[in-house]
Amino acid sequence: MAPLSVRYSPTDATPTKVWLSPPHLAGGELAALQATLESGWVAPAGPVPEAFEAAIAEATGIPHVVAVASGTAALHLGYRCLDLQPGDEVWTSSLTFVASVAPAVQMGAKARFLDVCPESWTLDPGLLADALARAGRTGRLPRAVVPVDLYGQCADLGTIRAICDRWGVPVLSDSAGGMGARHRGRHAGAGAQLAAFSFNGNKIITAGGGGALASEDAALIARARHLATQAKEPAPHYQHETTGFSYGLSSVLAAVGLAQLAALEDRVAARRAIFEGYRQGLSGLPGLSFMPEPAWARSSRWLSTILIDPESFGADRETVRRALADEGIESRPVWKPLHLQPVFRGGAKGSSGTVAARLFERGLCLPSGSALGAADQARVVGIIRHCCAG
Repeated sequence: MAPLSVRYSPTDATPTKVWLSPPHLAGGELAALQATLESGWVAPAGPVPEAFEAAIAEATGIPHVVAVASGTAALHLGYRCLDLQPGDEVWTSSLTFVASVAPAVQMGAKARFLDVCPESWTLDPGLLADALARAGRTGRLPRAVVPVDLYGQCADLGTIRAICDRWGVPVLSDSAGGMGARHRGRHAGAGAQLAAFSFNGNKIITAGGGGALASEDAALIARARHLATQAKEPAPHYQHETTGFSYGLSSVLAAVGLAQLAALEDRVAARRAIFEGYRQGLSGLPGLSFMPEPAWARSSRWLSTILIDPESFGADRETVRRALADEGIESRPVWKPLHLQPVFRGGAKGSSGTVAARLFERGLCLPSGSALGAADQARVVGIIRHCCAG
């Protein structure tokens, strides 16, 4: 790929807004929507959601799937399927979005946050192994471990699952941002007891909303599907032995997602090319580095993310973010670690995150939409270069 032009002047007229990760239509959505509406199926039932679930299963290699209203709903169902109870502990990486643990906390569980490893920015297996060993000696094991696929980079799920299996702790993979990513030859989420995916508007594959819960265990997904449809029992009247949720995905959104999934590999290729464009265009700048990709992984590069060392670069992350914003370009700091969030102040015992905190201080997600044009990417590169005083 040819290096990007980096010509830029802050006095240039500002073109249209450049978003962080806008939806990119595949071309078949309108026809799919029309066919769905003409069929009369708009509710969260019928052939289209079923076809969407089958397509997710094929794309991920995880055989059993239930499509639901959001990625957070998928996580909530996952916790219910794992019989999470008030007072139980849930462990996850500190560098993640709050939705990873919000449903568990709302169910009365206690969250604990572990640091990430520099190799992948995802849950550190070594720290997890040590923490589980200590918890096992005291009889206070977590009810679930929730590794997170970060910005299209898979957690080392095979290693994490092996560690958790030694202690009988189930793994719920938060693969909300993991569609199209792979670890050790497997799709994101494959190998966990349960995996949650998101099709929110900013994801690499979007339905304009929605999510999915997937598992190799048919019984877990059958239970999730039951809970997602208000836990109705098979009877001619409304019979309930427990309470559930209205978490079904409408046929309209499922039709959009189904059309999008056909373009998954093209979207991954495009986002990886965008990452490479940034890598080449920003090469040679002191104090600037990129989110790594371990040898065992293939990131989808859902978001291209850089680290800025202010001493070497001559400006900090916020200076760069504001310079981009002034030119109509959206960027975003990496997740603020959960152990630093006010909502968890004093309530997440044993949490840590030195690496995560450093990544937050220096990390910036750049515009990464798969339809990002070369001229707009060159604008981003030029502004970042203009900020560098190293």
